[in-house]
Amino acid sequence: MQANSDIRALARTIPPFAPGDTISDVAERFLGGDLQQILSVPVVDEAGYVLGTISRYQLNDIFMTKFGRDLYGSRPVAQFMSQKCLRVEVSAPVAEAAQHVTTTMRIPLSEDFVVCDGGRYVGVGAVLGLLAAMETQVRKGADQLSQAYRQLQSSQAQLVQSEKMASLGQMVAGVAHEINTPLGYVKNNVEVMREFGEQLRELVQSCSGLVDALLDPHGSDVVVAKKLAEIEDLRSMVDPELLFSDMQTLFGDTNFGLEQISALVLGLKDFSRLDQSFTDNVSLNDCVDSALLIARNAIKNKVEVIRQLGDVPAISCMPSQINQVLLNLVTNAAQAIEGTGKILIRTWADVERVYVSVQDNGKGISAENLKKIFDPFFTTKPVGEGTGLGLSICWKIIEQHGGVIRVASEPGRGTRFVIVLPRQTQHVEMAAVAAIAS
Repeated sequence: MQANSDIRALARTIPPFAPGDTISDVAERFLGGDLQQILSVPVVDEAGYVLGTISRYQLNDIFMTKFGRDLYGSRPVAQFMSQKCLRVEVSAPVAEAAQHVTTTMRIPLSEDFVVCDGGRYVGVGAVLGLLAAMETQVRKGADQLSQAYRQLQSSQAQLVQSEKMASLGQMVAGVAHEINTPLGYVKNNVEVMREFGEQLRELVQSCSGLVDALLDPHGSDVVVAKKLAEIEDLRSMVDPELLFSDMQTLFGDTNFGLEQISALVLGLKDFSRLDQSFTDNVSLNDCVDSALLIARNAIKNKVEVIRQLGDVPAISCMPSQINQVLLNLVTNAAQAIEGTGKILIRTWADVERVYVSVQDNGKGISAENLKKIFDPFFTTKPVGEGTGLGLSICWKIIEQHGGVIRVASEPGRGTRFVIVLPRQTQHVEMAAVAAIAS
């Protein structure tokens, strides 16, 4: 589904107001059935461009003023509309639109957002509807991610290709869990905000009833008093100030959850492009963070990761390939730890080189096996759990970047891998690195 159709689906085509419409005209529209669920309606010029909005809360302020109807009822809406309204372009992605709305809306929430096409009015959308659409889009993205993994799993015909994608494959289940956690409380937040919206609706309806009673030429003080009592009863159960404070907190939590999901999806995107031959100037610290993000589910509750990341310069490399190497080393370190343990990751630099080390306090490697760990197809894992190509590919990637990878280990105490890369790449033939992926 295209981004514009997502936003357009959220917009109700409410007839807008003209600048010359009177406040009394506006009030009658808001009291009518077609605007019962609408907080605000745009004011547009003859060409359809949005000039501002008028909300039912503004009308309440006007008509609750003594002699408000007599003083202001015949005045044009253009004198009272808010020019700083929530606007969303119909072409904007849902996530971008939601971010804009949540960062610019006023508290307490007293207006809907206006959907525009180049400044022209398209429709009116509810903030909670936008959040619900964003949740659906995130869920769809997670489903597409799982489907993409299944396709990758079935398409691996060569052992080297299978080993390269194993890093991604082993993490998908964990990442799906990591996505489901923030997705769960995003969904809960939306449900709670929907309940808040229902409470506000009841309060607004009661206020509308009071306005009706005040405007009724045949009304009585008894009816007005009754409506006031109803509003007081609702206010005793619903504290608007506390409710809007809670909604702001929920919006913040929802944004935080979506940022977590976005970071995970972007991390997976980096690791899903292992075949692409591209170089970039990156810091090894960023590569470490990327690898740990993807490996998070595999190491949490089991391994304490200690980061000692120094001030290292950016180097020219293929970041997806370096990410793959670091992910392989981190997951191997976690697998070498029986029970709980620690992984120490350090980065530092000297005049000519940058370094990154991955050290664990796991079971270690015997001297006999240590000589063979970079040999193709050598593995100490049971049959079916490893191809023995992971460290061999890591060696080739680092070698083609003009660096070296070293290892030291002692049975019972742990293992330490050190990657050494040049600060200035001397015409490294990156095509050769890409050839590893073929």
